[in-house]
Amino acid sequence: MKGTGMRGRSCFLAAVTLLFLLGGSLAGAQTVTITAAPAEVHVGDTVLLNGTVSGIHTIAVYLFVIGPDLDSRGVTLENLNIPTGHGLFTTAPVNLENGTWQYTWDTSVILGTMNPGKYTVYVVTSPVDRERFSSGGYDSAQVTFLPPVNSPTPVPLLPGIAVVALGIAAGSVAIRRLKKGD
Repeated sequence: MKGTGMRGRSCFLAAVTLLFLLGGSLAGAQTVTITAAPAEVHVGDTVLLNGTVSGIHTIAVYLFVIGPDLDSRGVTLENLNIPTGHGLFTTAPVNLENGTWQYTWDTSVILGTMNPGKYTVYVVTSPVDRERFSSGGYDSAQVTFLPPVNSPTPVPLLPGIAVVALGIAAGSVAIRRLKKGD
């Protein structure tokens, strides 16, 4: 009986300790923040994303973006054609000493089409898409993308070039007719 009492007391203490630890981590607010600078850029520019993580020990945060003509669940920052989830995310390492993270988003080297418009970049502490994250475990920042600065402008067709092109086309037709006549 005496052994059972000690074992029961040990189990009780273990259960209380476990509840305290779980309750402490659940009650302690898990927060993650994000800022985007600059908040208005041209397609092809670089955006610095950074923030903090507290209430959770993690080595990385997960990033994804939503915007015009993109999957509503979110897509990776490197390839706008890939929906987030199933292990596909953009990640940023977390500095374990102070809980900060940083990611440089170079929109000149992404795959997919980024149209001008308003985009929302999300940071989450778990690898989940927009339809599955919980409150407190995410934050978002808005970035407005303007048309590219160095977008190619159409070159007007000069009348002289049109005449030369027409002359070349007419000449090749005439040569073909001459060859057929032989």
